[in-house]
Amino acid sequence: MNHEFIREYCLAKPSVTESFPFGDDTLVFKLYDKIFLLLNLGESNTFNVKCEPDKAIIYRTQFDEILPGYHMNKKHWNTVSFTDTLSDDFMLEMIDDSYSLLLQSIPKKNQSNHQ
Repeated sequence: MNHEFIREYCLAKPSVTESFPFGDDTLVFKLYDKIFLLLNLGESNTFNVKCEPDKAIIYRTQFDEILPGYHMNKKHWNTVSFTDTLSDDFMLEMIDDSYSLLLQSIPKKNQSNHQ
């Protein structure tokens, strides 16, 4: 897993945009102006994803590579270190879950575009 793969994976999802609102080191992916992933382009290979609170706690206890979201609401966000320890499929599942959580919160008229 690398930065470019994560970027392409996120941009392949419907209605996703990317921007740099927090500086050149943080690439932000949004669904209808709501953030679902922040990708650190600096020295650390990490990304932040939204997560259901109960699942977030479970992940943090099971994996050293998953911590409470850096500079985010720690109840709803995790910071994931994408090293060779976590499987690519598992990390993609976390990205998908983050996207899905936001998709559920957008107006129903927009959700039909994502079915």
